[in-house]
Amino acid sequence: MPSYPLVLPCACSSVERMHRLRRSSDFARVRADGDTWAHQLVVLAAAPNERNISRFGFVTGKRIGTAVKRNRAKRVLREAVRQLLPRIPMGWDCVLIARSPLSEATSADAKMAISQLFKCARLWFSTREMEGSGGSAPWPASGARTETLVG
Repeated sequence: MPSYPLVLPCACSSVERMHRLRRSSDFARVRADGDTWAHQLVVLAAAPNERNISRFGFVTGKRIGTAVKRNRAKRVLREAVRQLLPRIPMGWDCVLIARSPLSEATSADAKMAISQLFKCARLWFSTREMEGSGGSAPWPASGARTETLVG
């Protein structure tokens, strides 16, 4: 029997369960009641919730490619959100929808795209806000339901 250490999955390698959207009714509510912002790699839909945490759902359609590509896209999105979670205010449900180019993009590209979307949605704490007062970022005052970013 080979003598190598067991590698157990790390709990910190993914978005925690309490930060995930799991019910289809939650996904439908965010898509119907929330606003959307689009990037070349990802679409963000966000709606306020009545909780003290933000939750995230990840969608990859068959346009992305095979199951392997879809699963990779979800992993990349989850990891980017996990790294950016401290900068996202509490009290939001967000759905991230992968677009076809995401299957070929790097993790850094996905992280940059997601951070741009959250900044555009005004769901982003700057470094100054993180050090100072904190609080929840305001909901965008624009009347438009959808904004598109050029990536």
